[in-house]
Amino acid sequence: MLPMPQTMLTSSYVFLKGLRFHSYHGVLEQERVVGNDYLVDVRLAVRIDKAMESDRLEDTINYAEIHHLIKKEMVQPSQLIEHVAGRISQRLFDRYAVVTGVDLRITKLNPPMGADCEGAGVEVHLTRETPANSSCC
Repeated sequence: MLPMPQTMLTSSYVFLKGLRFHSYHGVLEQERVVGNDYLVDVRLAVRIDKAMESDRLEDTINYAEIHHLIKKEMVQPSQLIEHVAGRISQRLFDRYAVVTGVDLRITKLNPPMGADCEGAGVEVHLTRETPANSSCC
């Protein structure tokens, strides 16, 4: 039998794709009364090499916890989904110290703009600020 080649994990992510919510975000009053359907995709940059070896949930991030956190923010009405995206991202960074980056997309499936489209939304890509990558002072 040939020896296994040595490997090195260069990047890894935990993600949830296509989370569906009916929420009450929007600038127009009707959006805040009737609501709209939303899709949320999230990808968290996190090392999963320990979980790859151990097969233990405590060595990674629990998908159900991520969903619960996002759901709590999606049920809180806001005028702008940009604001919702900011809240979700901040909560993810606050909750999981091991997360180094968040990629988040929120799509409003039926935006009230008179267009025939699959949706409109926001997408953000954020990294945790550390002293090494800080642009402050």
